[in-house]
Amino acid sequence: MDFRIGQGLDVHPFADGRRCILGGVEIPGSRGLAGHSDADVLIHALMDAILGAIGEQDIGAIFPDTDPNFKDADSCELLKVVWSRATAQNWTLNNADITVLAQVPKISPFVPQMRQRLGAIFEVELDRVTIKATTTERMGFVGREEGIVASAVVLLCRS
Repeated sequence: MDFRIGQGLDVHPFADGRRCILGGVEIPGSRGLAGHSDADVLIHALMDAILGAIGEQDIGAIFPDTDPNFKDADSCELLKVVWSRATAQNWTLNNADITVLAQVPKISPFVPQMRQRLGAIFEVELDRVTIKATTTERMGFVGREEGIVASAVVLLCRS
C-alpha cells in the first residue's frame, strides 16, 4: 500500500450580494464570500489538500482566477475535476478531515448535508469525511466577521 497525506488551507472575505456556499451547500440568509468562483472556502481547502497529496500544483494553477470559464463556477464541479486527477492515478480516499473557522454563519446544522455531498463525490462512507467548525472567540478577522478560513487534511491510499 502507498499512502499520501495532503493539507490545504483557504481564506475568503465576506462580500455582500453573494450566496454563501460551504461544502457545496448554500447557507441561507448569510453573506456570501468574495471570489472568482462560488468562493466555497471549504471545497477550495479540500482541493488543495488532494492536489498536494498527489504531487500537483494548487487550485490557482489549475483554475486561475483570470480565466472567465471559472467565473462563479460551482466548486463541487471543480472538486470532481481534481478528484478525477487523483483517481486516474489510482488514489482512493481513506479520509478527509476539514475544519472551518467562522464566527458566522453557524454551520453545524448544515454539516450532515455537506458530508453527504462530499461522500457522494468521493464515493465513500460518511465516516470518512469529517467537518468541524469553530470560532476564533471574536479574535482576528474571523472574529470580526470579515471572512472564513478552512483547513483540510486528506489521507489517500492506493494498492
